[in-house]
Parts: sequence; C-alpha cells; structure tokens
Amino acid sequence: MASGAVALGLAAGLLTALAPASAQAAGADLAAGPGADRGGWTTEIRRTEYGVPHIVARDFGGLGYGYGYAFAQDNLCQLADQVVSMRGERSRWFGLDQRSVGRPGNLESDTYQQSVLRSGTVQRLLAQPAPVGPTGEVRQLVDGYAAGYNRYLRETGVDHLPDPSCRGKGWVGPITADDLWNILYDVNTWTGTPRKSAATAVPGADAAAARDAAAPAATSARPDWAGPAADSPDTGSNAWAIGRDADRDGNGLLLANPHLQWAGPERFYQAQLTIPGVLDVAGAGLYGLPFLQIGHTKGLAWTHTTSNARHRLAYRLSLVPGDPTAYLVDGKVERMTAVTVPVTVRAADGTLSTVDRTVYRSRHGYVMAEGWTREYAFTIRDANADNLRSLDEWVAMGRSQNLDQLRQAQRTHQGVPWMYTTAVDAGGTTYFTDSSAVPQLPDAQRTRCLVPDPVVDGMLDGSTAACDPGSDPDALLPGLFGPANHPALTRTDYVANANNGPYLTNADAPMAGLPAVYNGGPELAPRPQLSLRMIADRRAGTDGLGAPGFTLATLQATMFGNRVQSAELDRDDAVALCRAHPVLAATDGTPVDVSAACDALAAWSTRADADSRGAVLWQAYRDALARIRTTSWQKVPYDPAQPLTTPRGIVAADADAQRAFADAVRRLAALGLPVDAPLGLVQRWAGIPLHGCSSETGCFNVLTAGPDSGAGGGTYPADPRSVPLGASFLMATELTDRGPRTRTLLTYGESADPTSPHFTDQTRRYADKQWVTERFTEAEIRSAPGLTVTTLKR
Repeated sequence: MASGAVALGLAAGLLTALAPASAQAAGADLAAGPGADRGGWTTEIRRTEYGVPHIVARDFGGLGYGYGYAFAQDNLCQLADQVVSMRGERSRWFGLDQRSVGRPGNLESDTYQQSVLRSGTVQRLLAQPAPVGPTGEVRQLVDGYAAGYNRYLRETGVDHLPDPSCRGKGWVGPITADDLWNILYDVNTWTGTPRKSAATAVPGADAAAARDAAAPAATSARPDWAGPAADSPDTGSNAWAIGRDADRDGNGLLLANPHLQWAGPERFYQAQLTIPGVLDVAGAGLYGLPFLQIGHTKGLAWTHTTSNARHRLAYRLSLVPGDPTAYLVDGKVERMTAVTVPVTVRAADGTLSTVDRTVYRSRHGYVMAEGWTREYAFTIRDANADNLRSLDEWVAMGRSQNLDQLRQAQRTHQGVPWMYTTAVDAGGTTYFTDSSAVPQLPDAQRTRCLVPDPVVDGMLDGSTAACDPGSDPDALLPGLFGPANHPALTRTDYVANANNGPYLTNADAPMAGLPAVYNGGPELAPRPQLSLRMIADRRAGTDGLGAPGFTLATLQATMFGNRVQSAELDRDDAVALCRAHPVLAATDGTPVDVSAACDALAAWSTRADADSRGAVLWQAYRDALARIRTTSWQKVPYDPAQPLTTPRGIVAADADAQRAFADAVRRLAALGLPVDAPLGLVQRWAGIPLHGCSSETGCFNVLTAGPDSGAGGGTYPADPRSVPLGASFLMATELTDRGPRTRTLLTYGESADPTSPHFTDQTRRYADKQWVTERFTEAEIRSAPGLTVTTLKR
C-alpha cells in the first residue's frame, strides 16, 4: 500500500476522559477481542505517573493512532519542526539563522533533504515487498500515527496549542505518512551520510573553479564527512546485560543508558504499547518514530548502543581530464548524476527568494564538496542508503519473548541501522551483537584498496569495481555482511558495551579476529574501561554496595555511583604534581599559583556528583591534557595485559602536564569560577543542578550541560551549544519468573514544552538519583494514583 494516504477509514469520533474511579475497566473491551465493543474500533491512552502513556488497541493501525495522538499531546511542536526539516523547508520558514539542534545550517539541511525527496529513494523502498519494504502491519502503524497526530491538531487548533514555541505558526499543519517514513530514513542514515558536506556540493557553471578553490581543505583540515561513526564521543550509550551467573537471584538484568542530546529529534519518548494477545512492550522511542527502540516485554529486555563499525565508506574518484563531473572505473567513463534543487529562503524582512543548489552523486553515493579538484573527487557509500527496514525489526523485537525470537527478528529484517544490540531473556541468558548494516569489506580487500590520504583514514580506491563491497549469501541486500558473519556473543554471566568495539564485550571472552570495518581493536577508551571494572567490582562485592552479585537495587545504585575512570587512576598523581610545584607556568609563560586548586583536587571524592567540588577543575585539566599532541605525560602506556587500567598516571616532572594544570586553573578564573566550584553550579537544566560528566574523562554516567541550558525552552534554545548531552532514557529491568520488575527515568521528562508539568518533573528525580517504578501489568496500571484514561473511537 502506498504510504501517503491514511487508509484506516477514520471518522470523527468520541473523546472521553474517564475519572480514575472508572479506570478499573480500562482496556476491558479491547482485551475481549475483535468486535467486543460493536460500536467501532477503540483505542485507549492511559496515563500513569509523570504522564507516561500506556496505549491499548486491537490492531496496529489503532496502536499507531493512539501513539501519535499521545505524542502530539506532549510534543506536537517538536514533531512539526522535524517535518519542516524533512520537507526541506527550514529556510522558507525560519530563514538562515534559526537552525535545528543536531542539524547543519538551514540551507545545507534543505538542500540535502530536498535531494533525498527528489531521488525517490524512500518511495522506491516503500514500493518493495517485505522484508525489503515494510510489512502491512507496520504500514498501518505509520498511517495510524499520522492520523492520531492530525486528530489532536484538528481538535486543538494551531492557535490554541499549549506550547508557545509553535502556537499560531504557519509552519504547523497536518502531517502525512510520507513525512514519518522520511523521518525513519533520516534516522537510519544519521551516521552514514554527512548532511553538511553532501548538501554543500558546488552549484552551477563555476563548479570547476570552486572545486579547485576548495582543494586546500583536503590537506589542511579534517573534512566533515571524514568524521567518526558518531557525531560526538558522548553520542552513544552504556548497555549491560547481566546473566543468571552474575545476578544474585539467578535472574536476568538489563541496564539501558543511551547518551543523546536533550534537545532536537534525538530525544526519547516513554510509552507502553499493547495489542492484547499480540504485543505488549514498554520502553522508549525516538521522536517521530511510531514505535519503541529500547524496551522490554514479559520475557525479553534489550537496548542499543552506537556501533563503532564503519557504516560509511569513503572513496576517491579519479576524474576524467577536462570533465570534473565524470570519473573512471576500470578505465571506463561513468558520469555523476546532478540534481538541482530550488531552496526557498526567507529574508529578515519576510520576503521569499529562491536559491538553486546542485548536488552530485556517484555510483557510491553523494559526492563531497570539500577536496573536490580537477583530479579527484570524494564520495561516500552509506550501508543504510537502502534501509527502511528498521521499524519492522523493532516491531518484531517488541513481540519477542526470548533470545531465539530476537535473533529471528534480526535475521528476517536486518534493519538495525547503526547500533549494537544488547539483550537478556527471562532465562538469564545474555546476548550482544552488531547486527547493523555494515559494508562487506574483508580485511584483504580493504588493505588492497586503501589509497594514501593525508587526512582521511580508510580512504578507498574508487577507480576500480574490485573495491566495491561484496555480498554475503544470507544478506538481505547486496554489499552487506550477512547475519552469519555478524559479531555476536552469548553468555550467562554478562555482556556489556559502552561504545567500544566488540572485542571486550566480556572481559573474560575477547572477540578476536573481526574484520577491521567492525573496529574490533582491543584498546578501550576510559568509559568502557570503567564499565567493565564496575561490573567486576559488583560481582566481587568490592564496590561498597554490599554482598557480591547484582540485584535490581544494586544495578540502580551502580548506575548513579558517578565514578570517573581518569580520576581514579590519575588524580593522586595530579595532586603530587601540584604539591611539588605550587606555582606553574601556563602555556603563554604566565606564572600561576595553583596551591588552592591543588587543595581542592586533593579533597575531591573523585565522583561526579552535583555537589562534588573538584570535578569541574578535573574536567578542565583533562581538557587541557587532551590538547597536548604527545603522551609523554602518561606514566604507564597502554598494556594489552592490563586493558582496563592502562594507560594511566601523570608524570609530575613533565612540562606539558604542568602547563596543562596551570591552563586549567586560568580557564576557571576566566569563567569566574572558583577552583572548588561544585559541579551543579556549571551543569544545569532549567535551573536544576545535574550530576554526571563527560565520556572523555571516563565518566560512566555521561552528562554534560551548560549553566543555563533549558532556561529558554526544552528543545530549540538560541544557542545549540547549551544543549545537554548524555543520559536520556534510563531503564533497569529484572526479568523474574513472576514477570518484569523495571525502574525507569526519562531525564528530561515526557514533554519538551516548558509550560507542561512533565517538562522537568523527571529531571528533578534524576537530580535526586530517584528512579520511577514502571507500571507494566493491568493491575499496576489500574492502581496508579491520578490515572487518566482517554478513549478514542474511530
């Protein structure tokens, strides 16, 4: 079925708000099965504490209808803004200055998005039969979600929306299923196609001269498209699956801790989605996606972390002399395709004009503007360029009750785009895999095809088809590794990931021999080192949390212990350095008295709690050390025999280490901060002090924020740099023989509307390290204080 029209036979219906006393019957007619209410199909939205919606319907269309309606109640403005982005209309409505958080400038964003629309890629994939195209159930889910959103908008009216950020705005209107499919495609290609570089491909007839002018960028700076798989080292997650051998009661436990921005489309929305007898899943999903990406059923819990695999490959094209839009492959000429898109731009006075932008594509994908000369051009091949399968896989995961069913979902749909999957079932067996879309590029082929590049590691030769990715026989689409070759580990003690490669998923069972495109190297960054140390300490009972072994309570306490790897390994050496040298020279030679800073650092607990005095100074010192190009200041280099505690130490006599300390002290002074400033003074959301720190320092509980973040609204602040990044949706689940026991925390609440009671209600709980007890069963939901029920009849 084509995706544009809503084909659910929707009619104007009845909206009923039931008092809590009436909630005893909530879902009763739905649970009775099809035809039970004889007056038409019914969807119910039951909201428990903190506004969490529990949506019950009899089919996938009705489920999407309720989910879309509930989401619009809380976050209509945010989805409306996403839709403007997907339609390539940001410049039309907002001009060139009001950019969206997490996206490039409006002109670049619009150029890229309109090129995607004009390519017809999403429509082509929608026309494919499942599993390459969506299943009928998922099409109904998407259609229903759009219809539910539109119903809320129609009933409320643009001029009466509660959120002032879009109330009465001309850019707010009904959405279509196509808009949602485009959002899904955009999410799938987040780490594959670089929007800015692709979207600024050189326009018009002066292309050759402009490309030559851009040539120095190829040798003097690292271009946008050459970046890592993730946009930021903190854009990722922690994931633990604790098996029956490490759980004190022999159960299975899961900790989900995704690290994403607190504003823009990367926010999560918490919900429970139920079709009696078919589906019952609770967790959280990204804004604009009509299903959950992280969650649990009665018998299975799973989460995702950002994969380190190379989901995109960079190719150097050898251009035809005198023809900069043609290139050679095995001696034969191939031409780039050019798409010129007109972008409407609003000026400061409100007048509209049109700017024509041209985007070029090669056989691999988008051609990058940076580094394009008369001799070479560079192009990106995204392994997810044909991926619209992820939603089907997440739905199949949400129906799974054990690991066998989860694996079957992955084999069937092969749709997880750029994420690891960590899971545990009620039997206490844990599972880790990188089932994401990864180019089938064995090491021998990769080595043969590498071409030297002064800036980009892993540049491949685009002048021969022998360097194109191959295909595994069990891969759903050509060019990808198939399920039989996906890295995977099944254990009964634990598996864990903190955005490290798969190699040390379990410290006792290294996954060696993986292809280089999976980034399976042994050396760990500080956060994944600490992650594995924390598991070992809990199993040994040496972390101060009582007897050895995990329980749900100790899992929660471990999460909010706020340990900092670099401080545990290096703080004492830093104190020894400043004790020996109370006056240090900064980088510019200025003498700096560091004695007060030394006292503050010595008194610090080495934890990143909001009231910790010393954490701010330590962050400044680690930032200064990171700017040093050498590692001569490190006392002990990396040792494969000590993968969790090396490199470590600071050489007190090292001049670079001394200058970095002086620079850090001066940095705090320049900001008007005392050297013993509490962390919560500089890290806030809407005035609420926040605990947590950066991944680079080795903080497990990643959270970084500015002192005024969230003060001007939840999602689109004037300064995108003030957007917090890190812990977003937290879920600790224990799967017992009596059903799941789950504690959750949506750090920024269910709504990005600053006028909503659910804008900061859970932020305050996060600040106090208090979790929310999830309501999963009918009895738990019915007993919720203040329960409200909205019935949507169609």
